[in-house]
Amino acid sequence: MLRQVCCSGFQPFRQRLLPWLQSTALSRSHRVQSSAIRHVRSWSNIPFITVPLSRTHGKSFAHRSELKHAKRIVVKLGSAVVTRGDECGLALGRLASIVEQVSVLQNQGREMMLVTSGAVAFGKQRLRHEILLSQSVRQALHSGQNQLKEMAIPVLEARACAAAGQSGLMALYEAMFTQYSICAAQILVTNLDFHDEQKRRNLNGTLHELLRMNIVPIVNTNDAVVPPAEPNSDLQGVNVISVKDNDSLAARLAVEMKTDLLIVLSDVEGLFDSPPGSDDAKLIDIFYPGDQQSVTFGTKSRVGMGGMEAKVKAALWALQGGTSVVIANGTHPKVSGHVITDIVEGKKVGTFFSEVKPAGPTVEQQGEMARSGGRMLATLEPEQRAEIIHHLADLLTDQREEILLANKKDLEEAEGKDQVTGRRLAAPLLKRLSLSTSKLNSLAIGLRQIAASSQDSVGRVLRRTRIAKNLELEQVTVPIGVLLVIFESRPDCLPQVAALAIASGNGLLLKGGKEATHSNRILHLLAQEALSIHGVKEAIQLVNTREEVEDLCRLDKMIDLIIPRGSSQLVRDIQKAAKGIPVMGHSEGICHMYVDSEASVDKVTRLVRDSKCEYPAACNALETLLIHRDLLRTPLFDQIIDMLRVEQVKIHAGPKFASYLTFSPSEVKSLRTEYGDLELCIEVVDSVQEAIDHIHKYGSSHTDVIVTENEKTAEFFLQHVDSACVFWNASTRFSDGYRFGLGAEVGISTSRIHARGPVGLEGLLTTKWLLRGQDHVVSDFSEHGNLKYLHENLPVPQRNTN
Repeated sequence: MLRQVCCSGFQPFRQRLLPWLQSTALSRSHRVQSSAIRHVRSWSNIPFITVPLSRTHGKSFAHRSELKHAKRIVVKLGSAVVTRGDECGLALGRLASIVEQVSVLQNQGREMMLVTSGAVAFGKQRLRHEILLSQSVRQALHSGQNQLKEMAIPVLEARACAAAGQSGLMALYEAMFTQYSICAAQILVTNLDFHDEQKRRNLNGTLHELLRMNIVPIVNTNDAVVPPAEPNSDLQGVNVISVKDNDSLAARLAVEMKTDLLIVLSDVEGLFDSPPGSDDAKLIDIFYPGDQQSVTFGTKSRVGMGGMEAKVKAALWALQGGTSVVIANGTHPKVSGHVITDIVEGKKVGTFFSEVKPAGPTVEQQGEMARSGGRMLATLEPEQRAEIIHHLADLLTDQREEILLANKKDLEEAEGKDQVTGRRLAAPLLKRLSLSTSKLNSLAIGLRQIAASSQDSVGRVLRRTRIAKNLELEQVTVPIGVLLVIFESRPDCLPQVAALAIASGNGLLLKGGKEATHSNRILHLLAQEALSIHGVKEAIQLVNTREEVEDLCRLDKMIDLIIPRGSSQLVRDIQKAAKGIPVMGHSEGICHMYVDSEASVDKVTRLVRDSKCEYPAACNALETLLIHRDLLRTPLFDQIIDMLRVEQVKIHAGPKFASYLTFSPSEVKSLRTEYGDLELCIEVVDSVQEAIDHIHKYGSSHTDVIVTENEKTAEFFLQHVDSACVFWNASTRFSDGYRFGLGAEVGISTSRIHARGPVGLEGLLTTKWLLRGQDHVVSDFSEHGNLKYLHENLPVPQRNTN
């Protein structure tokens, strides 16, 4: 098809290519989007839909999060990105995806430019096809047979390939961009176009005019006339494509056009401190001028002449000219479909070049410090870890005034409007944010409980087995490793989690909400002050950089467990974003209370009030009240309703409850709702079994309660409800680590693996096996060996419960 395309002009090419693009490279959803855009975006008098973007060029962006403000962007496509693995022909799927992303950004009102390789590859494919075809015809005329296997294809000169392939490459881009109602224009340049002042002004004027007309310039070196490429002494294979380096071209173009961002796509994830693929190679997240000495460059890519060293030099040159640069992978099938848009959104992709070094360590460095500090913490004696926690508890009370002063600043800022969203913090979140003397005293008490329980946590023997004579096996508790705890507007969470991490010997990364910045900072300093008494200050790190939660969830080589503390939406977002890291948490806190027909009148209203009204924003607050049908129109039912009205609780009616009432609240939209406020769903059930079935269908396995005086009914409920916490005649609000006597909790887990319910100290431990022998080998236990397995259970040392 491509041979016919190159020979028959653009219109037949487009007619042949567009159906293929619509059936393979572009999804149906994007075709619909493209169609919708076409209605509002055309070359008539209808105005373009744009996103307001403003930026004064002069200095590069200091942080990734600022990249979303980039107005003018250059995307450089390396040879390895554009060409197929056999280096003969184009990677059409990748190209279609890149065009799609560029089009999305262009339709947002940005000014996009492409610097692309590919003409040589496209031309090489075409010329090889022509040579094979002509040779087969000649051979058939001479021998009467088509002996293609014996044909020798000559080495093709790169400039000739470029001349033959340039028109086809441009036709391909035109066809792809047309799908998004975007026009593209081709510009071929050589070094002379930059060195000759008149040519340079002409080039600059042309590009600015194209951008003004909302056209995407596609720039390439004029490979048909440039000097020959360097010899392929470092490349493998006789027919390897040699393409002139476009890295310097992209950098020069970016500076010349005063662009905000240069994205260089290659076949590696970014810049590594040593050759990619080597055992110790680490991806560099942010690269600063002057850091070249810390990098060992490897071999060049399979195609192209520049390699990573040339890319870095070009990137630093562009950075000096005021253009931000990101080098990223444009070939990985899992990320190439959104790599460009991810970069512009500020996500942690590739290597970001910045002139501004942060005052503190990077989050990667913090992860490494938490790892090494946690391992040192785990080697301390239990008494030493307990001493650290006691010292932290003392600091919470001794430094009370400084803590409350910092918290007051957070509250004052939270009560004002957020500069980004323009909204004030919701009342329930303000309550969570607030600290008080009583809260600090309660925290100190909880920390001392944790210190007491930590005396026999790490290294506790769970099982002992005599495998054979003088061969004994032990299973002991050990820390999980490095924990990442993400919490919203709850500064009291920080010392709780810190104490649990210290007691369990885990390294800890903390990411708090920005609304608690001042409170979190002083509480973290106090935690590190306590850790310093035994030289393990770095075991607990507070992430103060601009990393998004999604970026933190990608640090699978540094983090062993993620624990979210916040809204159900936060938990769901983290569970979705986590890549290869376990997440311990609950997606929702849909807690139920079933009021049985034999419930006590005096108990019901107290339990409902405490469960719903004491702290409605908590995950263990009551959300659905199930009432036995026999209680309708009884004094007990009236008392419940009157109490809810006094407490200003908004009532939502379940379908069955609504059917019993002539005038009732509007029927609830969903029985699977976590209100997190003074709102409550009431539903009617006919029996305890129906209540259990309702809880299993609509609940979230968090906390569920039965109120009854019938012990048999209560036990049936306790045994059959499959939730993390199941109570009898007790408020749902008891579902809490401190109230359970755990001292504190890192969160409440509704999962079924590892830990469930309020997770305290033991939930942060795992195990390892210790085998002690004397020159034992497995072959001695074979059929003809002289030893036999004993597998005797040995007594386990008694646990210290003081």
